Amino acid sequence: MKINKKLSVLLAAVVLSMSSVFTPIAPTPSVEAASTYSAMQNSINSIMADSRMRASVSSVTVRKTNGEIVYQYYANRAVTPASSLKLLTASSALETLGENYRFQTNVLTNGTVSKGTLNGNLYLQGKGDPTLLKKDLDNFAAILKKRGVNTIAGHLVGDDTWFDTVRLSPGISKEDQSYYYGAQVSGLTLSPNTDYDAGSVIVEAKPTYNGRAAKIVLTPATSIVRIVNKSKTVPKGYKNTLKIKRNYGTNVIEITGNAPIGSSGKKEWISVSNPTAYALDVFKRSLAEKGIKLSSASKVVRGATPKDARVLLTKQSMPLKQLVVPFLKLSNNSHAEHLAKAMGREVYNDGSWDSGLQVMRDYATSIGLDITKWNFEDASGMSHANKVTSSELSMLLLQVRKEPWYGTLLKGLPVAGVNDRFVGGTLRYRMGGWPTKGNVIAKTGSLDNVSALAGYTQTADKETMIFTVLTQDYKTSTVPVIDKIASAITKSKK
Repeated sequence: MKINKKLSVLLAAVVLSMSSVFTPIAPTPSVEAASTYSAMQNSINSIMADSRMRASVSSVTVRKTNGEIVYQYYANRAVTPASSLKLLTASSALETLGENYRFQTNVLTNGTVSKGTLNGNLYLQGKGDPTLLKKDLDNFAAILKKRGVNTIAGHLVGDDTWFDTVRLSPGISKEDQSYYYGAQVSGLTLSPNTDYDAGSVIVEAKPTYNGRAAKIVLTPATSIVRIVNKSKTVPKGYKNTLKIKRNYGTNVIEITGNAPIGSSGKKEWISVSNPTAYALDVFKRSLAEKGIKLSSASKVVRGATPKDARVLLTKQSMPLKQLVVPFLKLSNNSHAEHLAKAMGREVYNDGSWDSGLQVMRDYATSIGLDITKWNFEDASGMSHANKVTSSELSMLLLQVRKEPWYGTLLKGLPVAGVNDRFVGGTLRYRMGGWPTKGNVIAKTGSLDNVSALAGYTQTADKETMIFTVLTQDYKTSTVPVIDKIASAITKSKK
């Protein structure tokens, strides 16, 4: 763990933030233009006059890489950042945990094996890994079988105590809790595929025969959820009205609506209630598939691993320098929250949101940011209560360029107009033409009536610019206007 108190950087940031600042002329969305960047500023002013921006609450800052602000519009206005907050989460994690940090999952026992029977408990101990997959549990089971384990006489115990027991961050609505982007966070959890949406299961409904219910497939297979299938297969040509949702506060997943013959049906990533029990259930299945059974007296329970238990098997995640790609490119909420709790555990020996978010505040302060202008109650940006100014977010993007891991952060950011999901990410279908395609590298943010974009682009003069655009409370999406701003910066010349 390292948190560098960069006093010299802090002083330089204060000086830079005081230079070349332009004040908006209310009520029109414009700034006084500096002569060398007047074309860019005039272009952005025209875009800001768009009715969609006038109807929103917005904050815009454009900086040079020396810190000089060349454009601002209410730069110190606090606006909901949505997922652009992940820029601070990722930066704090790279600094605090390090690029080579790996999450870990262990299999332990307090017993011994005799004649094929493990006389003792088997512990599945999670340390917050959001990348644990069914195949990893299959591998654990296969190795145990090779080591002669056929029966477990004790209990199968899931240990999630690396993190606290608070499963949901503030601001997660009831509607969001049913889906992967609002999944519960646990020290022991499981992902359904290599997008690593921890704590979720893929539910697929496919048409069968006319008049019959759709076929339901779970990935991975698990009995932790109960399926209530109210769907109906209908003739080809009918409208696909399938809906898949987990009932609030339960593990009951309801499938309703019509599945037309010949259609692809419906697929949803549904969060589970109690990720620890989910991981344990799938592990039990993996053991059974490899021929390892539990005794009649065995139970599947949650509990802490005793200190005298010995480690049998360990699985490590990919290093953080690789994890930032699915994390930032796909804007994975569960990665953000798992990293926050991991930071809290690392620095304060407390795997909680309170401690994790404090580490993020510590890091922000250490690089000269004004933490009084940041307010956040999660690490993913899901809460509408989160607020930051475009000036502060652009200062973060400025300061991290000095960090040894900056290249890793940059590689994680979405690239405009590039179709590959793990390159273009959330920008793969945006700004696909000249001059923005492959040039705008930035983190998106999106919530109901909130859109943000924060990152880097090169001007026509090959000068790197840092830009942040935050908007909220709009009636019509501001995304097209935000993209025009990014394009105007990219096209600009001195």
